[in-house]
Amino acid sequence: MLGIKLTRSFILMGVLMAVFAIAAVACASEPEATPAPAAAPALSEDQLRSIVSDAVAQSQPAPQQQISAQEISTMVSTAMAAMTSSQVSAAEIQSMVESAVSEAASQGASPEEIQAMVESAIMAATADSVTGEDVGAAIDRAVRDAQAGMITSADVKAAVEGAREGAVTSADVEAAVSSAVSAATLNTLTAEEIEEIVSKALEDRAMMEQVPKETIIFSDLNWPSAQVQNRITQYIIEHGYGYPTDVILGGTLPNFQGLQNGDIDVALEVWLPNQSLGWREAVELGEVVSVGIGGLEDWQSTFVIPKYIADANPDLKTPQDLAKPEFQSLFATAETGGKARLVGCLSTWACSIVNAEQVAVYGLEDHVDIITPGSSQAVDADLYATYRKQDPWLGYMWGTGNPAILLDLVRLEEVPYTEACWATDKACGFSESQVLKAVHKSLLPRAPDVVQFLQNWKMDVDTYKSIFRWMDPIDAEAAEAAIWYLNTYDVWEDWVTVEARARVNAALASEA
Repeated sequence: MLGIKLTRSFILMGVLMAVFAIAAVACASEPEATPAPAAAPALSEDQLRSIVSDAVAQSQPAPQQQISAQEISTMVSTAMAAMTSSQVSAAEIQSMVESAVSEAASQGASPEEIQAMVESAIMAATADSVTGEDVGAAIDRAVRDAQAGMITSADVKAAVEGAREGAVTSADVEAAVSSAVSAATLNTLTAEEIEEIVSKALEDRAMMEQVPKETIIFSDLNWPSAQVQNRITQYIIEHGYGYPTDVILGGTLPNFQGLQNGDIDVALEVWLPNQSLGWREAVELGEVVSVGIGGLEDWQSTFVIPKYIADANPDLKTPQDLAKPEFQSLFATAETGGKARLVGCLSTWACSIVNAEQVAVYGLEDHVDIITPGSSQAVDADLYATYRKQDPWLGYMWGTGNPAILLDLVRLEEVPYTEACWATDKACGFSESQVLKAVHKSLLPRAPDVVQFLQNWKMDVDTYKSIFRWMDPIDAEAAEAAIWYLNTYDVWEDWVTVEARARVNAALASEA
């Protein structure tokens, strides 16, 4: 009996060694055009011999019986359930194991013996394989440690493909990605390059283990259009893509710093030229990536007055006219000591620096006193109250600012914007704003499906104005505006996946 048992043990050992040898060859011989899923590390003969010997030694004497096809199928399915999709496919292994088990069964092995040996061999073969979480963490750590350069499509493509080419450990992947990122150039990614990276990452994600979805943090800038956009996209991302989201409330300057250092993942309004210097530096350092134009391009100016003031004072045409006594006194208040009162930007907004530079370059420092408001709501309230009384008002405003949508305002005339002017003394008007959407670089490998959606997202000026005109009479919150927008407009449905669209619409239906 002992001789029969040992013979059967070595037959089973040889069969299982053949199964995993065939699996390794199958993975290694995949065509280069379609990279194969990462194969499990090859087992040594001694390892496999030990696994089989231990399993046989612990088994009870086997009854001399054949195993039915149904029993074999059940055992193989149970063993395969432990396999990850990043290994040799379940169908390939099942076919090979069924053949091997059939041969082993003919030697009289019991169902229990075969099940234990198959499960032990598969468990050992997959123990050191790279999981989706390993790859994601390795890429994220490497990107966070990069000291220079944007990630190019070639870098990320090489890193991701390297994780799929064979039996590699997470340490191997991290080293390869770190090397690629360290050699990256300073070029900003194009939309096409981002699309390629995202598509590749989505393909890889489908072949890896499911990784936990981390919270995506939005820059909740302290003005309404940014907050409305955030609430809409947050709703889509949470309900359509299954990621939790959160926000950090703040002004332009601190929140952009948060985006640079990775505390914030998404900023839907990066205003240029206001933030040109900071944006350029962040791109050169490889900290942020533009995912396209946001769509809220409109005017802005340091020197805005109500139209009724312009009509009553036809000689007030330029900022320099504010140095004239009659116009200086027109906007003066008891608090400004005889100077014209100019309501500027919040101290946390990049435009506050521009306000001061323009007042200086136009020779108005002795004639204009810049008032720094505490919030955007304070600016709005100040202008609305003044407008109702038809009193003089002078200050900074932009085209999608709430008062500009509802009130009739006029900009004082300035020399048209040029890059040369803006790079020197700013003795010219703002350019028509370019509003970028940006993400921290770590979001690309971590949430490629969200990045793909954000590339498509757009909020044009007319749409935002219609949203605000709905919000204003009922004093609606941004979250309420998000629901209204998603139910009123359907353009967003073309920017998401079919599955995400269905889930968002189901969530909206439950809100009714």
